Amino acid sequence: MMRLLGPAEIRILANKLDLRPTKKLGQNFVIDAGTVRRIVRVADLSPDDVVIEVGPGLGSLTLALLPSAAHVVAVEIDPVLARQLPVTVAEREAADTLTVVNADAMKITPDDLAGHAPTALVANLPYNVAVPVVLHLLEVLPSLRKGLVMVQSEVADRLAAGPGSKVYGVPSVKAAWYADVRRAGPVGRTVFWPVPNVDSGLVSLARRDPPATSASRQEVFEVVDAAFAQRRKTLRAALATWAGTAADAERTLRAAGVDPSARGEQLDITAFARIAELRP
Repeated sequence: MMRLLGPAEIRILANKLDLRPTKKLGQNFVIDAGTVRRIVRVADLSPDDVVIEVGPGLGSLTLALLPSAAHVVAVEIDPVLARQLPVTVAEREAADTLTVVNADAMKITPDDLAGHAPTALVANLPYNVAVPVVLHLLEVLPSLRKGLVMVQSEVADRLAAGPGSKVYGVPSVKAAWYADVRRAGPVGRTVFWPVPNVDSGLVSLARRDPPATSASRQEVFEVVDAAFAQRRKTLRAALATWAGTAADAERTLRAAGVDPSARGEQLDITAFARIAELRP
């Protein structure tokens, strides 16, 4: 069994690197081996999976992932951490199945991944960029079939919310374009260093085809953004600028089978796609 990092080893590593975790990069490192084993177990990886891990930090989760996948591509924005990770892994004799990419995950393209086509996203995501990172990777990496991400608890709620929920919004709808999304369990604060002032949650993603529509993803997302820009407005009012006038919006909504007095949080991704198709 791979020897994982414990709290003492993480602090030794941090001291060696003169590391001061920053809020700017959303750095909260997992120091509990049981938590990383649980993440890998819930991720349900197969031996031929290629995992992309965003924000590996000191390598707690990376070390747990390596024995369970064919390869791990770790994307780390901090150059100091990116240089250290292969060293930490090599000390445990598993470096041949790890590729470290020193880059911003928000700007990653398939060309940056050294020829690897990730099939699974498994990551403890920095709180401040979790949603855009998930949406970006689902968009640019069509090879991704599944994912398990650890995010701030309220972000987990938003990503997994369905129509009608109070927290259903732009992240929920856009994630649903790509995947079936669900909560996969809570994570307490004390498994991190430094301890954050919020709880975390696991979110499971299972890729599926987007709705059958003649509208492009960008066109559908424009409707979503407009519908939620002023949540309290009816769709007739919220989509007035997008459609041209409120009357145009009403005609489009009726043609799409949507009540013009409804609000954005009542519609699923398929309804937004129908509206996008019928833009005046």
